[in-house]
Amino acid sequence: MPMLIPGTKMHIVTFSFIMLEFCMFIWQMARYFYRLRDKHRGWYILLLLLLLLYNITNGFFPDPNIPLPVKTQNIIAYGMAFLMVSYFPFYFYKEFDLTALRNHVLYGVPIFLILPYIIFFVIMYSINGELKRDMGYGVILPFAYSLVLLWIVLSAIRKRYQQNRDDHFYAEEISVYFAVLPWVPMTLFAWLEVGQVVETLCANLGFLIITIIFFIKSARRAMQEYLEENAITIGETNPYQFQANCLHFDLTRTEILIIQYIYKGKSNKEIADLMSISENTVKKHLQNVYRKVNVKSRAALIYTLQNHHSTML
Repeated sequence: MPMLIPGTKMHIVTFSFIMLEFCMFIWQMARYFYRLRDKHRGWYILLLLLLLLYNITNGFFPDPNIPLPVKTQNIIAYGMAFLMVSYFPFYFYKEFDLTALRNHVLYGVPIFLILPYIIFFVIMYSINGELKRDMGYGVILPFAYSLVLLWIVLSAIRKRYQQNRDDHFYAEEISVYFAVLPWVPMTLFAWLEVGQVVETLCANLGFLIITIIFFIKSARRAMQEYLEENAITIGETNPYQFQANCLHFDLTRTEILIIQYIYKGKSNKEIADLMSISENTVKKHLQNVYRKVNVKSRAALIYTLQNHHSTML
């Protein structure tokens, strides 16, 4: 017996994702209006909104009890699915700076994803009312194109992260791969009629991975802005290079401040007094810094942060 919301065809799994994403949408909108120049958050909010609308239409439609023609409900439901799938390439193009996707975003997606939907799911279905047959023809080109696009996206991601293949960016790269994969079978699922729960899990699990990556990258961008605005560096070290290294090793603001005091020759006790924290706390921060930078002494730490060549992704 499927667990449905009373009076609807919506599964409890779909409803749970809708509630979660609605709360996230309100939260992210508040943060966006607080800081309008954050275009990355804007792209993420649009993705969140499309996914929210997809879950709602996927959960409610088609339902003969709703005062809307079933044919119209199907057109809207499949339209939201195609619209969400079509937005993914644009999101990855913008958020991860994958320039190889530009022509696909401008030309490929409209021709191979949106156009088949208009022809088969809107025009043909409106004329003959044979959803199953029109769906069978309508998903062939989009599914084939999604496989091509998957290869292009993965290749672009691999190239994007190539220069940092041996460091912690590798984990982020793998996460992006897993975020892309659930998107591919979405068009095929419509034809296979796999069920609401499978479609919901496929669409939303990929989104959850994207969300984690978004938060990690947002924290990194916030740290980068802090470093740049305050011209953070040590000695005569190039500020850009020092800041790139701090981001590369995931150093926190407190750890960076301690490093600046170390460069000035301060002892742990002196640093503790200057920062109004205990000496043991300073030692713990220093141990974390040594672990992140993979060094065992203050001299090695300073040398690495001054001479390691990192880039800001």
